[in-house]
Amino acid sequence: MSHMRRQSLVAYGQPLRETVVDPPRPRGHEVLVRIERCGVCHSDLHLQDGYFSLGGDKKLDVSAGRTLPFTLGHEIAGIVEAAGPEADDAAVGRPVAVYPWIGCGKCAACAGGEENLCSHHRHLGISVDGGFATHVLVPHPRYLLDFAPLSPDFAGPLMCSGLTAYAALKRHSSRPERGPLLLIGLGGVGMMGLALARALFQTPPIVADIEADKREAALAVGAAQAYDPSDPQARKAIMTATGGLLAVCDFVGSDRSLQLATSLLARGGKVVVTGLLGGNFSIAAALFGIKAMTIEGTLTGTLDEARELLDLVRAKNIAPIPTRGRPLNEAQAALDDLRAGRVVGRTVLSA
Repeated sequence: MSHMRRQSLVAYGQPLRETVVDPPRPRGHEVLVRIERCGVCHSDLHLQDGYFSLGGDKKLDVSAGRTLPFTLGHEIAGIVEAAGPEADDAAVGRPVAVYPWIGCGKCAACAGGEENLCSHHRHLGISVDGGFATHVLVPHPRYLLDFAPLSPDFAGPLMCSGLTAYAALKRHSSRPERGPLLLIGLGGVGMMGLALARALFQTPPIVADIEADKREAALAVGAAQAYDPSDPQARKAIMTATGGLLAVCDFVGSDRSLQLATSLLARGGKVVVTGLLGGNFSIAAALFGIKAMTIEGTLTGTLDEARELLDLVRAKNIAPIPTRGRPLNEAQAALDDLRAGRVVGRTVLSA
């Protein structure tokens, strides 16, 4: 086997550095995947920093429990290179998307099929080494999903940005047929959400983003209207156009995005929050009852939902969001561009 090259987190808040090791040898049910593509996600920035912002000076420290150097990256597509003796169905040479939200397999969440919510998880690129590398070790073949005829550029990001958007849209179920859905934030997850919403619901969604190029990109692929949330007239314009919303996906997750989302709800409306930008949010407690409103969070999606998503994308022939390919050794530059808001769609690294 060749060497395994990684773009490694060597210290929190510091640039990634290349490290070279021998690839791990798969044992038992384990499978070694040679990575072809790995998407770059906004949560990679928080992990590199070592914290999530909780508003004001408060931070959620996420630097514990990882041995450095550590490999970020969880939107992985590749080829099965080697398999342990008990890894049935892991045919060498098979192209696979890797479901990264792997649980302990023993707790109540895992027993209920929600490994993404496991407290003692082994999420790839989060608590165990992930995809900013030439290889990744996957604990069992069940996490390997066939993605043909999709491209690996599309299949990798479906495992996080696609899955997160899909799980959020599923939580709205019947609501978008009673009026338009609003998507706030048109990063990789928001653009994926727009493509999926067009396939899932008859009414085209409306969107909001502070960046003009992202609004234009959304209108070009079928958004009904696009609003600038930093415009003081935006809230009024949305209320006039819709009479209030029953379904909002907040792909930003900041104090401002949640203030906007909740202020636009009609009675019985729901906001599903996936964004992790941070900040504090407050609301009058009485409004929960008066407006019969729901604010719900979702964290990626289940293995079953990942399979459903791949089936949906194939069945509806959903077009990929804009992607830009970069070589693995440009991982840090890709993170810098994402941090600076210079990315439309998704950056995908090639090993």
